[in-house]
Amino acid sequence: MDEYAEQLGIDPAELSEDDVIRELESLHRTRLDTLRHGSAAALDHHLRRTAELETEYLARHPGREVDPNRLRG
Repeated sequence: MDEYAEQLGIDPAELSEDDVIRELESLHRTRLDTLRHGSAAALDHHLRRTAELETEYLARHPGREVDPNRLRG
């Protein structure tokens, strides 16, 4: 893996289900700290990686169970 790919992280499509969930949990846990105290580059990376992993999760679970109590509007 080249240096640029290492900075970006593993392609989410190559991750196991458990790894996708673990990575998402980690990103969500560190979100506020990154927003408040991270450099612009760290925040950009965090936003991009979160979007990649959430997109992969949704692709794997298009019919995911939606809690009707979580609906707005």
